[in-house]
Amino acid sequence: MRPPHPLPKRIPPQPGQESVWDYPRPPRVEATNERIVIEFGGVVLVDTNNAVRVLETSHPPVYYLPIDAFLSGSLEPARGQSFCEFKGMAGYLTVVGPKGRRAESAAWFYANPTHGYEALKDHVAIYPSAMDRCLVNGEIVQSQEGDFYGGWITSKVVGPFKGAPGTLGW
Repeated sequence: MRPPHPLPKRIPPQPGQESVWDYPRPPRVEATNERIVIEFGGVVLVDTNNAVRVLETSHPPVYYLPIDAFLSGSLEPARGQSFCEFKGMAGYLTVVGPKGRRAESAAWFYANPTHGYEALKDHVAIYPSAMDRCLVNGEIVQSQEGDFYGGWITSKVVGPFKGAPGTLGW
């Protein structure tokens, strides 16, 4: 009997790269001093070296940025919630740019993250596909396929990455 989903073949990382298949489950949260820049509507919404990233098996990193690093007025509450078995209940935010440009529910946060994920409090994650550009140390980010998880793909990470059709069972 064949497995319902093809099993992924880990891409070996080159020097200076990480394989998402070496990331743990449950996910790990780690501080990073990488320079994170987010542009939306021709405006820089965030430019910070003070972020944390969440690393989980088969997923590109998700960057969480301090809420006070966002341009004032660029985040508004949005409807909806979701639940992560590790981090807890997430709320959503709409990203607001100049001239009324909006990206509905393009950001999320954990107001009361569960034990072990307290570093996410007062931090916001963004779906990179909803922004004009997201950069890590000057490199333009590629969005994780499917966009459900909101991972940020750079040349620093190799997959294959969960998110595409047929990868749910990984």
